[in-house]
Amino acid sequence: AKLGCPASDTFRKQPKPRWSPFLNRVYDWIPAAGDSPKPDSRDQVHMRASEVTIPHLLRQAGYATCMSGKWHCNSMFNSPAQPQPSESGFEYWFATQNNAAPSHENPQNYVRNGAEVGDLKGYSCQLATGEALDWMQGHVATNPNQPFFIYLAFHEPHEPVASPEELVATYREQSKNEDEAQFFANVANVDLAVGRVLDALDALQLREKTLVVFTSDNGPETLNRYRTANRSYGSPGRLRGMKLWTTDAGFRVAGILSWPGRIQAGQVSNEVVSALDLLPSFCALAGVEPPSDLALDGTDMTPLFDGQRLERARPLVWCYYNAINEQRVAMRHGPWKMLARLDGGALAKSSNIYAGNADKYLSAELTDFELFDMSEDQSESRNLYPEANESQALRAMLQREYESLINDSHIWD
Repeated sequence: AKLGCPASDTFRKQPKPRWSPFLNRVYDWIPAAGDSPKPDSRDQVHMRASEVTIPHLLRQAGYATCMSGKWHCNSMFNSPAQPQPSESGFEYWFATQNNAAPSHENPQNYVRNGAEVGDLKGYSCQLATGEALDWMQGHVATNPNQPFFIYLAFHEPHEPVASPEELVATYREQSKNEDEAQFFANVANVDLAVGRVLDALDALQLREKTLVVFTSDNGPETLNRYRTANRSYGSPGRLRGMKLWTTDAGFRVAGILSWPGRIQAGQVSNEVVSALDLLPSFCALAGVEPPSDLALDGTDMTPLFDGQRLERARPLVWCYYNAINEQRVAMRHGPWKMLARLDGGALAKSSNIYAGNADKYLSAELTDFELFDMSEDQSESRNLYPEANESQALRAMLQREYESLINDSHIWD
């Protein structure tokens, strides 16, 4: 992909390209554009064709690429007005803009390589898996020596939840009500879909040399947070908060890696790993170099595969202007987690940064710092900022990284 940005883009300054959602102009989830412009410019939000993506880089290394499931990287789906999965490096794609509709059962909104599919029978995670496996099997049959990359993005267990009756029946006795049984069955259906992927790799004798990564995009939804969230029975366990929080329950997710040919099964690692680490890791494995002018916020995590420590060049920083909790900015550095408000918590929530509010949000000051030792306090219940010797150094680090983040941020004009 060609780096750089169209002339119509505006910036606080001309940035060095960074690979991070915030710096790719995605400040919140992306709604469908609709028929009229939105006052906060959210109808413009999309992942631009100029962005460097994992499939773009892997194709340079000779990989075939496929995505199946939930796309959610543009507001104008399947329209020439914005880039589609094909412009982001996928040779084959089968996708929806956001959620499967009208629910996971019998979805009607899938598009295959630009052509609307229409009514489908079945459940979304199984349909997306079947599409990916059909592609994989066809690819291996015709190009047995060409490596491949598949991005299989399940809709489940996002609302609106719908699950097969035979699975729901197995959970009714353990559940508080029908909606909870539906949720448990939804998760079980995803588990079965993952099993199909592993079985297909076994059948093709590719299991030993294929890396499978299973992860998620956020923590559990709050039950009844919105009208159709009546089946959101996920639990954060001991973690504080839920989805849309900058505490760990908002973004600590499942992270399971399987590669029988290299990774010893049964290991548990306490190293902090981010989705930002996938691109540099995949590039290292495929033998392709990211562009020299692309500043990666993630790091190569492949040393973990061999039992080594992960050396992170810069801390992980999150900024979410629409967070439910008042601490909109967070940082993780080693065992330390730091939270901060913006302008003392007086800054209203926002789903987008655009010309009408950029000065206000990007000039807000970090305040009300909190510090937690995540090695001992995963529930973020004891604020150590007033007493910890590391407090001022970590505050200065967060200040520096946050300023770097907002100085490189793109503004929807």
